[in-house]
Amino acid sequence: MNSELKKIIQGSDNIVFFGGAGVSTESGIPDFRSVDGLYNQKYKYPPETMLSHSFFISNTSEFFDFYRNKMLFLDAKPNMAHKRLAELEKQGKVKAVITQNVDGLHRLAGSKNVLELHGSVYRNYCMKCGKFYDVQTIVESSGIPRCSCGGIIKPDVVLYGEALNQDVLEKSVRYIEDADVLIIGGTSLVVYPAAGLINYYRGNKLVLINKSSTMMDRRANLAINDSIGKVFE
Repeated sequence: MNSELKKIIQGSDNIVFFGGAGVSTESGIPDFRSVDGLYNQKYKYPPETMLSHSFFISNTSEFFDFYRNKMLFLDAKPNMAHKRLAELEKQGKVKAVITQNVDGLHRLAGSKNVLELHGSVYRNYCMKCGKFYDVQTIVESSGIPRCSCGGIIKPDVVLYGEALNQDVLEKSVRYIEDADVLIIGGTSLVVYPAAGLINYYRGNKLVLINKSSTMMDRRANLAINDSIGKVFE
């Protein structure tokens, strides 16, 4: 681990981690925007359309075909970054992990206080009666997954055109405001409203870890352009 980062982590017991797609790509989950990511694959509609609320409502069956094929990576395993963050939480250093990812890998790695800004593929609800369903129900269904009451089962993920969960957003803001150290990893900080969260940080130990440089690097107290798994190893 980078010696400066090590020193920052050792010296704090109020660390908040905020992560994007780059935290999951090292577990084999493609990033939408990378060269081999979803945005560069050929579909009848662009992924933003197929993962939008309006498409879900108007082309529900097609939405689920795409969702099952391209959004569920249930064999993916937590990588070094996920594991290390879970360890640091156990040691009382990391207070919260805020993530834009829906793959549930932070929880699988053992992190307890995970704020999932965009929801999780592991949670699914009947739109009619609210009954909870696990991810296997979606995997094993064909066409449109239906509840025993007849309602459509919707994944608890934030689609384009849907608002973020206010409660999760407010909690994230509070943790960032109160953080001594804010580590941001695997995100180019261009997607709002999540990217705006950095503005709530008031401290002077802002660490940015991303493979490529970001517009926010100059604001950071420490910017590391490298793979996050490697950095946390």
